[in-house]
Amino acid sequence: MQLEELKLVTAGNLINLRTSAGMTQAELGAKLNYSDKSISKWERGEAIPDAYVLTQIAELFGVSVDYILSSHDAWEPTVTPEDPRQDVVYSTSVITAIAVVGVWTLALTAFVTLWLAVDQLRWQIFVAAFPVSVLTWMVLMCVFKRTKHLKYMVALFVLSIFVSVYLLLLNRNPWQIFMIAVLAEVIVFLSFHVQKRPRKSGRNEERKTEQS
Repeated sequence: MQLEELKLVTAGNLINLRTSAGMTQAELGAKLNYSDKSISKWERGEAIPDAYVLTQIAELFGVSVDYILSSHDAWEPTVTPEDPRQDVVYSTSVITAIAVVGVWTLALTAFVTLWLAVDQLRWQIFVAAFPVSVLTWMVLMCVFKRTKHLKYMVALFVLSIFVSVYLLLLNRNPWQIFMIAVLAEVIVFLSFHVQKRPRKSGRNEERKTEQS
């Protein structure tokens, strides 16, 4: 197999493995400590990752290095990234909406049951349902790997807890708890700015790959 043909075969395999895993070029690059530009260059067949990076990719997708470098005629034509992502967005959004509405349905059921059974209006049930629904939404977004806005989800969940506590203690007007809430939100946003430094070897390999 000639070099140009090998580049094209490797490019096709990388695209297929990445899109099948529902990953973007930026997400794959982050896992390999490379930029999305390098990933794009590999997938355009302009360069081939070195042996170490190929090993990383193989371990990441659960295949062998030979599998990445070999042609697979039995594969179906590669689907453009837009189509599968649109389907995933639609299905995960519906599932998430059902789960969140389910939380509020359970809360309403408990509220009505207590209202009819003991003639008590327990509005606190809805206060508790608020952070639970936010947590449900956040967990499902993580499960579906839609973590682009995860820091905002976590911030909303933390805030919902403080709001719930405030409403449950409303007769005491405990506004002071929001002083703690502000610091808690700062901690959340700072935590998401903690990043691993890329290895120097990775940078050198990237430069060599881009120059090839």
